[in-house]
Amino acid sequence: MDLGTKRERRADARPTVVVDDLHITYKVFATGKTAGDRDRERRLLKRSPSMRRAREVHALRGVSFTAYEGDAIGVVGANGSGKSTLLKAIAGLAPPSGGAVYSESNPTLLGVNAAIINDLSGERNVILGGLALGMSLDEIRAKYQAIVDFAGIEPQFLDLPMRTYSSGMSARLRFAIAASVNHSVLLVDEALSVGDKAFQKRSEARIRELRTQAGTVFLVSHGLPAIQKTCNRAIWIDKGKLRLDGDTEAVIEAYSESTG
Repeated sequence: MDLGTKRERRADARPTVVVDDLHITYKVFATGKTAGDRDRERRLLKRSPSMRRAREVHALRGVSFTAYEGDAIGVVGANGSGKSTLLKAIAGLAPPSGGAVYSESNPTLLGVNAAIINDLSGERNVILGGLALGMSLDEIRAKYQAIVDFAGIEPQFLDLPMRTYSSGMSARLRFAIAASVNHSVLLVDEALSVGDKAFQKRSEARIRELRTQAGTVFLVSHGLPAIQKTCNRAIWIDKGKLRLDGDTEAVIEAYSESTG
């Protein structure tokens, strides 16, 4: 591991995100669908009595911690442990059923399933993505080639609809767009698991740059080496609870021992 890439948090660093006794609960019907869409829920209930049977899922159970500027926090845990739900809650996309989340700015959630317009070309999605992140057209033009180069998208694909892209190409482009601006709080969900080693190295380097600019980065990844290389801190979510919060190496060692 390259210890030189990770720096300690400044003693005077400000809190950027406070998660206070956070609980997230939602219902899943027998069909496996959640109850997020009320109209859809009503249609399901009318269709069949069996649809009325719902199971309550307690995705997060009293999670509390504080993130500071300059932190890069790796989030580890088994599938279904609540890692992605935690990022959605910090981004304001999953309303708490108990507790609260406080942030000094609007966190940006980047996931491999982030919304894009599949019928538009890669070029148009770069422009629209940049506008959504608050860039002007001049700024987008100035950064356009760097974004494309970062994503490793070959020129012949830029005019094609995004629906023709592989899942890896789409995910790389999403990350490149989101990482083209500085974020106070950036939430990355499995984006570093796509692409070749060269892309992963570029992504890891960009996360370190965001940290040096006093941003806060949360990284969910099953690739523990990526977290070891980029994060100064890690939290372990286990069955919706915060099992451990601390130094990256210590948390990953404990997590690995529990799964080994």
